Amino acid sequence: MSNTPSQKVPPSAAPSLADGGDEHNHSNSQPGGAAPPKSSAPGRKGFPKGKSGNPAGRPRGARNRATLAAEQLLDGEAEALTRKVIELAKEGDLTALRLCLERILPRRRSRTIRFSLPPLETVSALPAAYDQILGAVADGIMTIDEAQGISSLLEAKRRAIETTDLTERLERIETKVGIDP
Repeated sequence: MSNTPSQKVPPSAAPSLADGGDEHNHSNSQPGGAAPPKSSAPGRKGFPKGKSGNPAGRPRGARNRATLAAEQLLDGEAEALTRKVIELAKEGDLTALRLCLERILPRRRSRTIRFSLPPLETVSALPAAYDQILGAVADGIMTIDEAQGISSLLEAKRRAIETTDLTERLERIETKVGIDP
């Protein structure tokens, strides 16, 4: 970078050799001498917020290089590795044993629970339903987590009943007043 008398560079814009820069370092410029895209926030590097350097994104079905490399390394060795893990588990290696059990009996996500609930046509029927759920937990028919899941369904039902009731009441009031619904 040469300074001609018509091109004065303020000291703050000049590259500093103390900062590791030199006057021939153009790492921030893009091909063709264009400046890099300005980011929207001061001090922020890279692309402006909301703008991607790859707007099309990763192609559908593209696989991670590390995963592909690991698959190539393990290709043909799966049977031998499985035998070794089983052997270690039989010898008492708890990590190997846990690995084997997780593959044989995966962690259960949810189960079907059969118990009766009263008809839920009005909000006033919900306390009896909650009593049934509490009784099922107390009797060991369902876990607390399962009861919470069912309770959230009952809460959704309550909101639906209340919304329906409010809509019907509003329609009756509008009809009485003479407003078209």
